[in-house]
Amino acid sequence: MAETTAFEWDEDKNKLNQKKHNISFEEAQYAFSDSKRIIAKDLEPSESEERYYCFGKIGENILTVRFTYRNNKIRIIGAGYWRKGKQIYEEENKI
Repeated sequence: MAETTAFEWDEDKNKLNQKKHNISFEEAQYAFSDSKRIIAKDLEPSESEERYYCFGKIGENILTVRFTYRNNKIRIIGAGYWRKGKQIYEEENKI
């Protein structure tokens, strides 16, 4: 990931995510810095835009970040430590 990658998010959604999943979008950005991160297209249809998942390691944990690309920025939609994301990361990286 280039150092100039810009992120954005809705602050109300960030606060809700922190309450629900105990992870801020500020922290979630670091999943994209993992050199072994996995990017996958979200297969759930969205009427307005294509969405993706980033599965990346932060410390000892694998974080799943749901995002889209908007105005040349990565717009974070949600993030959490989910078993399925960990499983995908480990399978793809043969851990």
